[in-house]
Amino acid sequence: MLTDLGAEVIKVEAPVGDLGRLPSVAPYKHLSGLFLTFNRNKKSIVIDLKTEDGLAVFYDLVKTADIVVDNFRPGVLAKLNVDYDDLKVINPRIIQCSVTGFGLEGEYKDLPALDIIIQSISGLLSITGEKDGPPARVGIPISDLGGGIFSAQGLLAALYEREKTGVGRRLEVSMFDAMLSLSSYVGTLWLTNGELAEPMGTAHEYTVPWEAFETKEGYLVIATRQDKFWVKFCEALNRPDLGEDERFATNQGRVTHRDVLVPMLEEILSARSAADWLKDMRKFDVPAAPVNNMKQVFSEPPVAEREMIVEYDHPEVGRVRVPGNPVKLDGVTETLSTPAPMLGEHTDAILQSLLNKSDDDIAALRKSGAVA
Repeated sequence: MLTDLGAEVIKVEAPVGDLGRLPSVAPYKHLSGLFLTFNRNKKSIVIDLKTEDGLAVFYDLVKTADIVVDNFRPGVLAKLNVDYDDLKVINPRIIQCSVTGFGLEGEYKDLPALDIIIQSISGLLSITGEKDGPPARVGIPISDLGGGIFSAQGLLAALYEREKTGVGRRLEVSMFDAMLSLSSYVGTLWLTNGELAEPMGTAHEYTVPWEAFETKEGYLVIATRQDKFWVKFCEALNRPDLGEDERFATNQGRVTHRDVLVPMLEEILSARSAADWLKDMRKFDVPAAPVNNMKQVFSEPPVAEREMIVEYDHPEVGRVRVPGNPVKLDGVTETLSTPAPMLGEHTDAILQSLLNKSDDDIAALRKSGAVA
């Protein structure tokens, strides 16, 4: 996210490389599609922080940096002598950000925090999936992404503050906290009213119709939160009688009579394809959408209009196309996209350009095992 906004991001990797490079995860040819996606625009330097010389190189990099980000388990930074207390002595302006599973302190701080673990313990699995069905995982690693998105937001705030004070600070984001925040009104209704949410499939607890309907060919989502859209929907269906039915005149009435109304709508919509219905829905300004797969979604007009596909040429796997940056800054015509780095690809260049190391210096660091 930050590279898309113009930041220079250096990925400091151990000699064995980032676990995200594991080629069995979202495999693309012999590399990881996950790594190719999340690490575009970054530079890679290999430093062994467990060596004295490697730690010294890292400290020198910190002197040139604005931000240091990690997602180690609590306690690892202190063992490596790279926590905030160490770094702020080297660079008082440094902002240090830790993305953790459950926080730096507390009963759960040492528990493993994989995405599905956080989805589960944060309650997300309990409200996702079909009614009376088994728990369902959100199809993207939403907990991992949430930790990253909230971290980027916090970092930008910390940078803004530092420009006024001249002093950095420590920032910490828990993935668990991020998912609790994203529980939004579902969390609020439990906390304030003791109302325990249940999975609804694509349906909505408080709005009808608001779900995916199976048509003669494909599924179509209809979402008529406001009553004016309900009337438009009935016109698009050529069923004005439904719009005039007192039971369905208000959203509350439609929620109350959900078991009567929804089967009626299912029967009507099953007569034609989703594509045919969608034309009428858009003609009458009804909130509706096809249930796209990835092939279909990347063919939708806004993808090209908003430059939401970026490409780069990778030295090993060739052309890579990835989802683009949703933040559109005035005057920025395209998103920078350079390849996800090979392990240690930029080690020499970073040591030379940022730390002014000579070829002999770099050779000595390599020989000692400090860098690779």
